[in-house]
Amino acid sequence: MTFQEIRNQANRLRGIPLEQILLLTGAKRDRYDRAKWHTGKGPISCTATKFMNWKQGIGGGGAIDLAMHLNNLDFKAAVEWLSNRFPEVDQPKAARISSTTRLLLPAPDPSRLPAVRRYLTQERAIPASLIQLLIDSGRLYADHRSNAVFLLLGKENNPVGAELRGMTAARWRGMAPGSRKDLGYFSVPAPQATAVILCESAIDAISCVALHPDGLCISTSGARPNPSWVPDLIGRGYNIYCGFDTDSTGEQMADALIALYPGVKRLRPSQHDWNDVLESSSHPSFQQH
Repeated sequence: MTFQEIRNQANRLRGIPLEQILLLTGAKRDRYDRAKWHTGKGPISCTATKFMNWKQGIGGGGAIDLAMHLNNLDFKAAVEWLSNRFPEVDQPKAARISSTTRLLLPAPDPSRLPAVRRYLTQERAIPASLIQLLIDSGRLYADHRSNAVFLLLGKENNPVGAELRGMTAARWRGMAPGSRKDLGYFSVPAPQATAVILCESAIDAISCVALHPDGLCISTSGARPNPSWVPDLIGRGYNIYCGFDTDSTGEQMADALIALYPGVKRLRPSQHDWNDVLESSSHPSFQQH
């Protein structure tokens, strides 16, 4: 990456709210002073985009300066750290504008559906009945490349995006161009559910339903600390559990989400993710706190 590319990337990342950086690094807000945070570097005061570590006499402005200070990183490493955790921010402005106006869903190809079904049932151990439910509801289909397409639905069940899962020799995962993860999500229909379980991907959400059939399992399409539709789910009276992966990213993002929404509880897969649990056992296995 050239210096100019790093500079452009940095300009887009500086505006990330400092609160989100603090939460991701395990900082705790002071009970009595909303501007004060307790961090591994000592107490830090934040006002808008500025911060000050009074104990060390170090201050700065913007997300990059704070990430450098809290994580002992140089400028380039801090930009990379932020970029990995806030990929949607790290897009050129033109791309963000385009994504809000044009969704390009791949066209369905029914002839490729048997391959998708085999992949999900045989290689991912997902019950065939769940796959059929998703196909019948229109939330899952195959495209001409034999990719599994998992629709993100927004208001009135209108598509607002799609997760794509490739099944070729070089397997990959991605999003349909123009997907708006802030406007909706992929989920398995569960009209009677009283609890919501947030998962990192569509396949994990489906696997989680197989393990916890009474839950409404939702994909956040990547571990994210603040999906904009979470407050709506809370307002609708759901008990919400964060079922992100059992790895460093999943733990950090779960901690940040719970810090933002203290009513959310952690539901941790006993293995790396819910599909791993499903593949190894036909019974629910998790640790909760």
